Amino acid sequence: MKYILGLFAFILLFSCTAQKGNSKYSVIEYEATPCFGFCPVFKMTVNPDRTAVFEAEHFNFGDQPSKDNLSNPREGTFKGTIKEADYNRLIALLDGLNVKSLKDNYGEKNISDLPSSHLRIRFADGTSKHVEDYGKRGSEKLSELYRFFENLRKNQEWTKVK
Repeated sequence: MKYILGLFAFILLFSCTAQKGNSKYSVIEYEATPCFGFCPVFKMTVNPDRTAVFEAEHFNFGDQPSKDNLSNPREGTFKGTIKEADYNRLIALLDGLNVKSLKDNYGEKNISDLPSSHLRIRFADGTSKHVEDYGKRGSEKLSELYRFFENLRKNQEWTKVK
C-alpha cells in the first residue's frame, strides 16, 4: 500500500513540475502608442497562467472616436483571464515569430504621425526581448500578432480595477 501511495505522490509531484515548465514565456507584454488620429492606446500584460492586465488609455471602447476623447481621463485598468484557446493562439503566434531572432527596431521614423508598438517578452530562461515597431508593419507575422492583441481588448472578459 505504501508503494502505491509513494508512486501516486511521485506522479503528482512530477505532473505539477511539468506543467509549470511548459511555457517558455514568463511575461508577454504589448503596448500600442498614440498616433495623430484615433489609434487605440493601451498596454496589455499576459502571464503564463493566462491572467492579464489591460491598461486602457484612449480610443479602446468607442465606435465613434472624436478629439473630445483626448480630454477625457484614461479609460482604466482592467484584469481578466485570457480564454485558453486565445492564449494557445497567442503562444502559437509568438512561436511562429521566433521572437529571439527578431530585430530590435522596425519602421522608418521619417513619417511623424504613425503609432508604434512595443513587444516585450521575458523568457523562462531569464532572457528578454524588446521589439519596437514604428508604424506597426515590421513583418506580416508581427502585424498579425498586433491585430490579435487589439482583438483581445474586445473579445475577453475584463473587470475594471481602477
